[in-house]
Amino acid sequence: MPLALIHDWLNQIGGAEDVLEILVEMFPDAPIYTSMYWREKMPAHWQRWHIKTSFMDSLPLVHRFHQPYLFVYPFAFQNFDLNGYDLILSNKSGFCHGITKPKDAIHICYCLTPTRYVWGFDDYAAREGFGQLQRNIIRPSLDLLRRWDKAAAARVDHFIAISSDVQRRIARYYERESVIIHPPVNTERFNISDQVEDYFLCLGRLIPYKRVDLAVQACTQLRLPLIVAGDGRDRARLERMAGDTIKFVGRVSDDEAARLMSRCRAFIFPGLEDFGIAPVQAMATGRPVIAYAGGGALDTVIENKTGKLFRLQLVESLVETLKQFDANQFDTHSIRDFALKFDTKNFKQQMNDFILHNS
Repeated sequence: MPLALIHDWLNQIGGAEDVLEILVEMFPDAPIYTSMYWREKMPAHWQRWHIKTSFMDSLPLVHRFHQPYLFVYPFAFQNFDLNGYDLILSNKSGFCHGITKPKDAIHICYCLTPTRYVWGFDDYAAREGFGQLQRNIIRPSLDLLRRWDKAAAARVDHFIAISSDVQRRIARYYERESVIIHPPVNTERFNISDQVEDYFLCLGRLIPYKRVDLAVQACTQLRLPLIVAGDGRDRARLERMAGDTIKFVGRVSDDEAARLMSRCRAFIFPGLEDFGIAPVQAMATGRPVIAYAGGGALDTVIENKTGKLFRLQLVESLVETLKQFDANQFDTHSIRDFALKFDTKNFKQQMNDFILHNS
């Protein structure tokens, strides 16, 4: 069956690109249609992929600064000629589900989230540091984008959501049903350690919406040892609020990240994510996770089995959870067994089964 993969953009690396990597493994002959491709900054092996870009790829400074072109994406994806393909598989967090599919073709959308800029603009603008002028320019046109986005969603034949939270948003914003297939996690590179050390761990990009500040402040207040691994624009602010029990180690290698996870008392995940791969990676090492009770964590952190949830995204709520936390109550092997359900091979099997039964 001729198949085309659709992806929003290829100018940065994140969770969406991790999913794309697996989809390319599954369908190595499928071309990838995307708005833009920053060839020089992306992984070298991507140059072996069959990537087809839209007219946006030649727009001034689009690779570095794609936000100003927010209203161009719908036209870019609608203008792709997909004649000859029987199956369209879009990997969407933005606008790529808006493609015009050929007659009689099937469009399956793997939905990472309904378009954030459209349905959660204020939160997105705060995350990206938009100034008031930018917000004032964009906000009057959001209604048009919402109408376009919902109409594009209506043309999709089948939706797959990455989590229960995303499934609820698909129902709310698009009024569509969906099934859940969680994103692929390479659990095989994580193992249980025979040594657990006396520290909690936060690991990831240090940017404001990740809410690492909650972990830093809570552990400072309780004088608990916390290692913060990763880097980003929020690091200086976090360091200023940190007490002497907090240690910043910067970016770490994949091997070091796995080692830190396997030896921590618990992995702290204070942000609100659509899914959240890092907690599952930590659980693959057998360690419990302390997470904010929202987003994808509600699918992965099972209270008193794989970790603990704090109910409010506030320092006080996390402090109370840390006070009650006892790492000895958790069974290391049970946690790892749960994490293995999210392994890449299971994702591939579930996706193949869904495609087989719906195309």
